[in-house]
Amino acid sequence: MMRGLFTTVCLIAGLLFASTVGAQQDFSAVEIHTLHVRDNIYMLVGAGGNITVQIGDDGVLIVDTQYAPLSDRIAAAIAELSDQPIRYIVNTHHHGDHVGGNENLRLAGTTVVGGNMPGAVPYSGDGAQVLAHENVLLRLSGAIGGDAAPSGNWPTNTFFNDEKKIYYNGEGVRIVHMPAAHTDGDVIVFFRRSDVIAAGDIFRTTGYPVIDLAGGGSYAGTITALNYLKDLIIPVYGQDGGTLVVPGHGRLSGLGDVLDFREMVIVIHDRLRSMIDAGMNLDEIKAARPTLDYDPVYGATTGFWTTESFIEAAYISLGGVE
Repeated sequence: MMRGLFTTVCLIAGLLFASTVGAQQDFSAVEIHTLHVRDNIYMLVGAGGNITVQIGDDGVLIVDTQYAPLSDRIAAAIAELSDQPIRYIVNTHHHGDHVGGNENLRLAGTTVVGGNMPGAVPYSGDGAQVLAHENVLLRLSGAIGGDAAPSGNWPTNTFFNDEKKIYYNGEGVRIVHMPAAHTDGDVIVFFRRSDVIAAGDIFRTTGYPVIDLAGGGSYAGTITALNYLKDLIIPVYGQDGGTLVVPGHGRLSGLGDVLDFREMVIVIHDRLRSMIDAGMNLDEIKAARPTLDYDPVYGATTGFWTTESFIEAAYISLGGVE
């Protein structure tokens, strides 16, 4: 049963996180909404993962790209914010709802080459740079994890250590790898002067954490990433104000929202750990409803990632066996 369960969870993940969009999805009615976050940082909401936009004299930097059919609308929304080209695209991980528009938005931008070299004359290269952890490239290229995505969606610039730093539009930008969390290629993007964090799918307000086992995710890594995210946030008072967080999905957030989500993840982890240690199998754990008190906020009975899907993935990640 264990092998069958793992196969089922991985199949769900594979169907959800394919890098191309199925023909059954209709994006014709999707609108791109723009929210001013702080200073020169904006949040775009449409279908798929939220996009974070940083604008300035250097150009435009965006975090994630949603789906390819929305690229024209996303580009138009960005053009309303700045007349500068897109220079950088940062991918928080490899899932199609966050990288599907990579190629379109990359080709809509340009890369400045040679501008930081003494005596060099800057010129514009073809397309923006797409930055990501190397595991994103390995998965999108099919080197690990199965089928390859179209090569136009692959990152053009990767890093393999803990962090990549760039200075752009007058502020330091930290791109920090969170190993084996939602996936094995997750990053959070911290805009230091603006005090805004793009968290990717490590944090979301719309449901239980998605643990992509096939993509290298884990429950333990999710908790570690949430602890790191929490420690980056400095509120003005109590849990209010201060650092703002753009989640992978859901509303603009602050420390209180992250603490609520983190507490839920830890409490359910401890309940499942206790049940597994007591010898309960998956069916018995499901019957015990370990998520019951959180279901009104985070639960789902339909869609790609239901409460049951979360419990199954968590059970596998925590070493449950049949």
